[in-house]
Amino acid sequence: MINGPRDTVKRARKLRGEMSLPEAVLWHELRKRPGGHKFRRQHPAGDYVLDFYCAKARLDIEVDGWAHDNATVAERDRARSAWLRSQGIATTRIPAQRVLENLESVVRRIVVICDERIEQLGVPLHRPADGPPPRAGEDCA
Repeated sequence: MINGPRDTVKRARKLRGEMSLPEAVLWHELRKRPGGHKFRRQHPAGDYVLDFYCAKARLDIEVDGWAHDNATVAERDRARSAWLRSQGIATTRIPAQRVLENLESVVRRIVVICDERIEQLGVPLHRPADGPPPRAGEDCA
């Protein structure tokens, strides 16, 4: 699990109450655990706050509005993504407009990315409780 210092945690908590419309709309769907994936919103990671984070897939999901078209902000985004990569976390960026225009396809794409990441990482999708099931004709007791 990746976390951040106390001030980043405080900032993340504050940002949870100040989500943009596209973030709130996407969170409404991600909290339903699409594809069986659990997401966190405004998750602290080092000095950064991730819009959404899937720990199992080690995936950061960023909803980018028009402000991210600025060269200075884009450079900060690159530095942030590089730091996250060094921590083993991939970043996917989704335009805010796309969230508002076609939420269903955005959620489907996020699920696909999570599934691919989990496969790459070699994380089992589910864990057998007590080993394999009994063979045909064997008792379960």
